[in-house]
Amino acid sequence: MVDASADTTPFFSDDNEEEGPTNNGVVPSPEEEESASGVSDRRAILTVAVLCFVNLLNYMDRFTVAGVLTDIEHFFNISDGKSGLLQTVFICSYMFLAPLFGYLGDRYNRKVIMCVGIFFWSLVTLASSYVSKDYFWALLLTRGLVGVGEASYSTIAPTIIADLFVKEKRTNMLSIFYFAIPVGSGMGYIVGSKVVTVAKDWHWALRVTPGLGLLAVILLMFVVKEPKRGAIEAHPEHVLHRTTWLEDMKALCRNPSFLLSTFGFTAVAFVTGSLALWAPAFLFRAAVFTGEKQPCLKEPCDNTDSLIFGGLTVVSGILGVASGVQVSKKLRIKTPRADPLVCAAALLLAAPFLYLSVMFAQASTVATYVFIFLGETFLCMNWAIVADILLYVVIPTRRSTAEAFQIVLSHLLGDAISPYLIGVVSDSMKTSHSYMWDFRSLQMSLLLCSFVAVGGGAFFLATALYIEKDRHLAENYVPSDDAPIVVPKRGRSTKVTVSSVLI
Repeated sequence: MVDASADTTPFFSDDNEEEGPTNNGVVPSPEEEESASGVSDRRAILTVAVLCFVNLLNYMDRFTVAGVLTDIEHFFNISDGKSGLLQTVFICSYMFLAPLFGYLGDRYNRKVIMCVGIFFWSLVTLASSYVSKDYFWALLLTRGLVGVGEASYSTIAPTIIADLFVKEKRTNMLSIFYFAIPVGSGMGYIVGSKVVTVAKDWHWALRVTPGLGLLAVILLMFVVKEPKRGAIEAHPEHVLHRTTWLEDMKALCRNPSFLLSTFGFTAVAFVTGSLALWAPAFLFRAAVFTGEKQPCLKEPCDNTDSLIFGGLTVVSGILGVASGVQVSKKLRIKTPRADPLVCAAALLLAAPFLYLSVMFAQASTVATYVFIFLGETFLCMNWAIVADILLYVVIPTRRSTAEAFQIVLSHLLGDAISPYLIGVVSDSMKTSHSYMWDFRSLQMSLLLCSFVAVGGGAFFLATALYIEKDRHLAENYVPSDDAPIVVPKRGRSTKVTVSSVLI
C-alpha cells in the first residue's frame, strides 16, 4: 500500500494513513525508527526551523505594505477607506482559500501543497511591485492573490508540527513557530521603511520577499519530510479513519472549546489587523498634528514611525509569546484550564493599554509608544496558546480542516473587516479636510479596538468552562462502531463499513 505521508507519495492518491504503518517486509532505517512519525529528531528540528522561516517571511511580506502605507496613499492619491482595502482583500482571499487547503492538507501531501502555494505567492508579490499609479485596482488584485500562498501554508504548517511532537515539546515548538509572527511583522515595517529610504521608491519594498520566497521553496523541498499523521500520539488499540468534510465540520461545531477559542482569537485578529495597518499612519498624523513633523507633500514620506513601530512589534512579540507560554506552563500545575485563562487575562489587560496609547498620542509620543508596547505584548501572549488549544481538542485527521475553519471565522470577523472598517469610520468622522481631522477621525475610530479586546477576553473565559472535557474527548477518541475497516478484495486493500461484513 502507498503511504500518503511519505515524500514520494503522489499528490493525488488515496490517503491510507489511518490503516497504520506498513513496511511491506522492508526493514525501516535507523532514522525512521527514532520516532513513530517516521522523521528523525534532527530532521524534525530542521523542519520546524524551515517552517519558522516561511512563517516569518509570510508576515514580513504582509506588513511591508503597512510600513509604506503613507507613500502608497500619496502615490495613488487614495482615501483611508481604500487604503484599508489593501489589507482587507488580502485577508478575504486568504480566508476563503483556507478551507480548500485545509481539505487538501488533511488528505494529500502537505509539503507539495506548501511548495506550490509559496512559489505562486512569490511570483504575484513580485508582480505587485510593478503597478503604476493609474492602476490601483491592479495592486488590490495582486495583494488578493498573495493570500493563496499564506492560505496554503498557515492551515498546514501547525499540523506538521503537531505530527512531530507531543505535550510540552509540542508547546515549545509551537511557541518558536509563532515567534515568527511578531518578528516577521516587525521586520516588514523595518525593511519597508529602510528600503524606501535607500531606493527612494516604495515599489522596491515589495521586491525583497519574492527572492526569499523562492529560497523557502527550495528548503521545503530538500529539508522538510512529511510526517505520518497522528502516528506519534496514536494509541495502539485505536485506528484513526478518514471521515467526510461534512462529518468533520459537524464534529467541530459540536466542540465548544474549539468554537469559543476561535471567537476569542477573532478578537485578537481584529485588534492586531487594525493596529498593523493603521498604527504607523496614526503616529505620523499625530506628529503632524502636534507640529513635530511636516506633512507628506512628496515621496518618499517620513517612515520613522514605521521603523520604530516595527522594532516595538518585534520585541513585544518575542516577550509576549514567550511569557504567554511560560505563564501557561506554570499555571497548568494548578489548573488544567490554564490556557484559556491566560488568553482571557492577556486580552483584558491589553484593552486599557490600547485605549491609553490612542488617547495619549497628542500629548506624549514616548507615552504612546510605551502603551503600544505593553498592549502588543499582552496581545501576543495568545498566539502559541490558541494554536495549542486547537491541536489538543481536535483529533489529528481533522486538524487541517479545523485550522482552516478557524482562519475563515477569525479573519472574516477579524482582520478582514477591521482595517477597512477603521478607515471607513475615520472617513465618516471627518468634517473637513485638515491635518487636525485627519488625526482626530483616525484616533476615534481606533478606540474600537479596546472594546473588541474585552469581548475576546469574555470568549476565552467561556472556553475555560469546557476545555477539560473536550481535551479528554480528543485524547480518548474512539471511532464509531460503523467506522471503515480494511479487508482484502481481489488482492488489494479496500474500505468497507463494519456493518457490511457482520454476519
